[in-house]
Amino acid sequence: MSDPLTEPGWRRLLVAARRSLERTGGSLAGTVSLSAPDDDERLVIIGLTGVHRPAGVGRVTVRLAEVDAHLRAAHGKGLAETLGPVRDRPEERKREALGRDAVLALAAESRHAGSYWYERWLDGLRRDGTLTRVVRGGLPFPDVVAVLDALPATDIPLPVLAERILDDTKGLTEGPVRGLVLRALAAWHGLPAPSGAEQERELWELAGVVPDDLASQVLVLNLPAAGGIVGPWLTEAALAHVPFRATLQQLRLAPLTVEATEIFVCENPAVLRAAAGRRTQAIVCTEGVPSAAVHELLKAVRPEVVIRWRNDFDWTGVRMTGAALRRYAQAVPWRMGAEDYARADGQGVSLSGAPAETPWDLGLGTLMSRIGRAVMEERLLDTLLTDLTAAAGAVPPRRHDGLGRPPR
Repeated sequence: MSDPLTEPGWRRLLVAARRSLERTGGSLAGTVSLSAPDDDERLVIIGLTGVHRPAGVGRVTVRLAEVDAHLRAAHGKGLAETLGPVRDRPEERKREALGRDAVLALAAESRHAGSYWYERWLDGLRRDGTLTRVVRGGLPFPDVVAVLDALPATDIPLPVLAERILDDTKGLTEGPVRGLVLRALAAWHGLPAPSGAEQERELWELAGVVPDDLASQVLVLNLPAAGGIVGPWLTEAALAHVPFRATLQQLRLAPLTVEATEIFVCENPAVLRAAAGRRTQAIVCTEGVPSAAVHELLKAVRPEVVIRWRNDFDWTGVRMTGAALRRYAQAVPWRMGAEDYARADGQGVSLSGAPAETPWDLGLGTLMSRIGRAVMEERLLDTLLTDLTAAAGAVPPRRHDGLGRPPR
């Protein structure tokens, strides 16, 4: 008899036998069947079992022990040897389960264990199979936990963090650790997984990590300053009412002092663009998640200067406003109250993501949940411009928020 692996009548039978052996850990106690066998297959089964099957039979079945015995008698090697390496799937599942348990035990030792975001991140890894892929691929999960345990940091360059934790300056710019850490950071800040370099930068900077001090930038308008070479640049741009963009690298060249008497922070460049060319109060635009450059610039603001902060009325926006109010003692909300939200008459796209708290105005979060619509800054543009130009002409008393109420 020739090699059964090359015989047409044996091919489907051996494929079915392999599946059975892999499923059962190599057991020969079961049977395999072939549906609609052709003549070659039918004759092989007749030869194995000694039982005639007529032409046109719909299904034929044979015991694996019979196949094994036949191959040993004819070729001197059994079914498993004939097939070559056969996976032991039950043993693989057992090893994977033990591996997942080990990974979860390691994760439980993190200083973030028990945090809502951390548990949600781990649950996501379990549900979508990532945890299994981590185990199968032998990915360095201890490195992921070590990086997360080092965060948040304080403006540490990304290569420095990678070298310090992973002994590899490129360990967080490529490879599997980077993706798992970024996914965790997204869960930490209630954001979707990053889909591009800019979103990745935002996540790193939210964690106090600076991927690139040239890519980290801040956009300003009418913001005079003094110090180094950047101070005069900002002042000249302010005198001309021209928007100016500064990098983190530039802002760190020399100590800087912002000379504005009040600062208004917005999220979207459309607000700053609409104010360009006219005399307004100083404006800082975060362009989404505040970059390290934004925070570096605001460090140069004197403690007595009020920072009026706002973002879009969506859950990410109110989280960023809350973070700013916690970070800067002199920060107060600017047009971030329930009354401002209500003026939009429920216009806007549907709110998405997990709701966020609004401790500066408890009614805001309740109203947003009830209406279920996001309100972008552009919808409030006329009101915001009125605030900016009115404030530039007659600066209001320091201690109030954008609604005329005392700050929190």
